[in-house]
Amino acid sequence: MDEELPPKPGPEVDAARPAAPAGPAPAPAAPGADPASGGIPPVERQVSHASGEPPRWGKGTLSGEEGVFLRGPQPRSSEIARLLRICADFVRGVRALHFVGPCVTVFGSARFGEDHRYYTLAREMGQRLGKAGFTVMTGGGPGIMEAANRGARDVGARSIGCNIILPEEQRHNDYLDLWLEFHYFFLRKMMLVKYSYAFVVLPGGFGTMDEIFECATLIQTGKIKDFPLVLMGTEFWQPLKDFLCHRMVPEGTILPADCDRILFTDSVDEAMERILGAATREFGLVWQAAAPKDSPRWYLGEGSLPKADAGKARKAG
Repeated sequence: MDEELPPKPGPEVDAARPAAPAGPAPAPAAPGADPASGGIPPVERQVSHASGEPPRWGKGTLSGEEGVFLRGPQPRSSEIARLLRICADFVRGVRALHFVGPCVTVFGSARFGEDHRYYTLAREMGQRLGKAGFTVMTGGGPGIMEAANRGARDVGARSIGCNIILPEEQRHNDYLDLWLEFHYFFLRKMMLVKYSYAFVVLPGGFGTMDEIFECATLIQTGKIKDFPLVLMGTEFWQPLKDFLCHRMVPEGTILPADCDRILFTDSVDEAMERILGAATREFGLVWQAAAPKDSPRWYLGEGSLPKADAGKARKAG
């Protein structure tokens, strides 16, 4: 049989809503999104209404591409067009990040204010990473992400934000030199691993946990080797550490070595020691001035990364 299977049913879409341009190419409206919502998904609107708080940062997108992609088989012409769109997103990402230098990505919740101890810790970590010569990369949002980007900016280091296309009412923080958006979340995650030499993780929610376990799986399966995975905020992470080391290890679902690969610490010095050790030992980084072997090619969409004024990050693409 050569029949095309129907797509999995999804939320009803308001057919009267026109596709809205977002990022480098036009994207369809997010499935099920209220035209007045600006890209906030229905489930997040419900949570926001129940809690009485504004929609959480980064929980929606103006691009409906990924939602359509995950609904199951689509018409062949649509699948081919989507493959080309994925390729375009990928090429734009690798061109934009090719000359940013060695990165360390910092993850954590968007909900901590600058008076919170975790914000202070993330900012200090951003400063230390910047002083060591790393480009600091985050999801570009508020909270922990802002703190790490701000710390990099404090010491004149490069600062990058990388995420999916945000809803209309949400924007990146004011401490970025480069802001890179993707239609597809899995491409964004891949870019973070490809260009990072370590992950530093502060307290966060499901998205933060997703990054932890994806990185741990890549380390466990040998896809990335000696990649520092540093979890800061030991009081917050203690239940997770107990579950990994005192439940999963005794049950035999992971090995003690898998648990030992994750560093739990509150010390910026200890975190930097682990990161710098891996960068020089495994990745062969050398801390000295050197002429670049290659230079940006404008016709490939590449460019150098000039310092940006606060709130005026250059947008890739």
